[in-house]
Amino acid sequence: MTSVKKGLPPGLVSNLQEVLSSRKGGGAGDEQSKDGPSTSSTSAENTAAGNGDDDTRPIVLVTNGDGIDSPGLLLLVEALVREGSYNVHVCAPQLDKSASGHSITQGETIAATSCQISGATAFEISGTPVDCVSLALSGALFSWSKPVLVISGINKGSSCGHHMFYSGVVAGAREALISGVPSLSISLNWKKDASQESDFKDAVAVCLPLINAAMRDIEKGAFPKSCSLNIQIPTSPSTNKGFKLTKQSMWRSTLNWNAISANRHPGVGYMSNQQSLGLQLAQLSRDASAAGAARRVTKQNTNLEIESVGASGKSEVNKLKKYFRLEVYYLFPMSQTHSYSFGRL
Repeated sequence: MTSVKKGLPPGLVSNLQEVLSSRKGGGAGDEQSKDGPSTSSTSAENTAAGNGDDDTRPIVLVTNGDGIDSPGLLLLVEALVREGSYNVHVCAPQLDKSASGHSITQGETIAATSCQISGATAFEISGTPVDCVSLALSGALFSWSKPVLVISGINKGSSCGHHMFYSGVVAGAREALISGVPSLSISLNWKKDASQESDFKDAVAVCLPLINAAMRDIEKGAFPKSCSLNIQIPTSPSTNKGFKLTKQSMWRSTLNWNAISANRHPGVGYMSNQQSLGLQLAQLSRDASAAGAARRVTKQNTNLEIESVGASGKSEVNKLKKYFRLEVYYLFPMSQTHSYSFGRL
């Protein structure tokens, strides 16, 4: 598709149309050369300049929901660094937080650990995507106040329709939106038997012109206020036909809970044997401590009867314990038209 719907400022629409025109003239690689720096030496010089404190290039913050080691994020950061136009910072979850939604971590200490991503300043965070963006924008982790743009992705799997409420990658972009920073969330529709890791390279190549277009609009002051673009890249992105602005779809899935036999997982659900042993040892330790405390108090207060809850244990006779496992069922398939969809949050 090569049409852009109304509803967004003319500047952004103009840039998107420009991207469409460039796609008509060549492949994804041609796009990248047209929108990016003309020579690799320029990129190298700008990247080297970014190592100093006087870097004046616009700051781009990258996060995701799949974790900092995911290929979608690493390839995207690599491409942004190669562009040479941006001062790239990364603040992403240490582990996969794909379906964490807009959750935050309370009552626990968050660890931010520096990591090596060539050409970028990067930290992995022991929290959710929202934790990552919130921490990055707080001024407590980085010396700058705000980035020019926050990019969340590239996520492995669709974030269309109602999935945006569960999606960690969309939540990262939404947190930036709440904080007044323009943002993009990018997801690649992944099919188990059809998709492969190389699709992320194609996804980066075809969405990079959109990132450049958004940056141009931000610099011109033409990017829409209070707007985050949710970009969905179809399966086999190199065969796409173009871009399309669209409303958020109603595509959804249902959460199905399956009952699991207690004999299969007695008392510990889906924990490993090692985890189960750890819990048992911890419980024995608590029981021993409680029993010791009860004996000491009883000895000091001979007229006072004390029952150690840990030693005797609470009765399990009247308690019913069940086990369940969550499975996700898709109610109807997502449209497989080869187009980008932009949903305004």
